Parts: sequence; structure tokens; C-alpha cells
Amino acid sequence: MSIAVTTWSLEQTAPADRLPAAAPDGDVRIARAEVPSPEFSRFLYASVGGDIRWTDRLGWTYAQWLEDLDRPGTETWVAYDRGTPAGYVQLEAQDDGVVEIVYFGLIPAFRGRRIGGHLLSYVVARAWDLADRWPGRATTKRVWLHTCSKDGEHAMDNYLRRGFKLYDTKVEEEPDVAAPGPWPGAQVG
Repeated sequence: MSIAVTTWSLEQTAPADRLPAAAPDGDVRIARAEVPSPEFSRFLYASVGGDIRWTDRLGWTYAQWLEDLDRPGTETWVAYDRGTPAGYVQLEAQDDGVVEIVYFGLIPAFRGRRIGGHLLSYVVARAWDLADRWPGRATTKRVWLHTCSKDGEHAMDNYLRRGFKLYDTKVEEEPDVAAPGPWPGAQVG
């Protein structure tokens, strides 16, 4: 079986496009995971995407994860709620000053707490100043991402509220793959 999946591509073309979000209540911190860790990144990927059909990287080997994470200009930023990982963003520097937000999301138990808007706003600022941390990278001229109809119900609205503009829409048939998680009994939202 297959399903129709709509994919929306969004972008910012200047740092002034970024619209900040208020910080959530409580002890929420954001830190860059500076040491490439396939174990930690796979945990984040599976935990965030388990209920929304993120499956493309589940079959990756340790070496594939390490190769992806260890490229110059690739960064993983993690939101912590009272010291517990709540969600993450993976940035990827591309040619000519382009930075892609490759993955963004929250673990289901942390959704609906205003962490997502804060995390996205913070990391978009880090996308705009990425070249400051990576000598030899071009100054960021564009930050882009894509989201799809399989992603969380608030994803598109969050991107638009953070200043992203829609520039492309595609609809394609994809295999109807079962979501791998969350675990039975896990708190989801």
C-alpha cells in the first residue's frame, strides 16, 4: 500500500526573517552536542520520529551515522528539560552559504510545552551564525527545511511563526510504512 505525502519546502533568506519565540517556563536549556555520537543521535532520531514514521535512518550502520555526524558544518543541537533530552535539531552546512535544517522535533512526552518554538528559534539563529564556528565555510545566505504531512500536527505552523516562507509544495506516493514507536505505554504528548 502507498499513501499520498505532501512535502512543503520553506526558507529564510536573511537573518532578519527569523522571528523569535518566547522561552518556555522551567529549566529548559539548549546545547550543541559537539562530539559526534552515533548512539546519542540514533536515540534522538528514533525517540523524536518514532511516532511520525521517521524510518529512513533506522537501518544505518554505526559507520554511516558517524560519517553523517562528522562532516564539517554538521551540528546537532539538543533541548534539555531539567537535564533530560527533550528534542533536537540537526543542521547541515551546504554549498554557497546554504544551511539545511535536516531534522527537527521533540520527543512526544515534551510536545505541547512551548519547547519546540524556543528550540527552533534558537537553532535558526545558530544556522545564521554557523560560519563563525566553522572556519572556511561561507557566510550563511539561506536557511531552509522541508516538512511533510507525516510530521507533527504543529510543525508547519511553528515554522511559519518562526519566519519561514513556503517556496515549494510536492505531493508524492510513498510506501505506507508503520511507525516504529513509541514503545507501548509511552507518554505521547
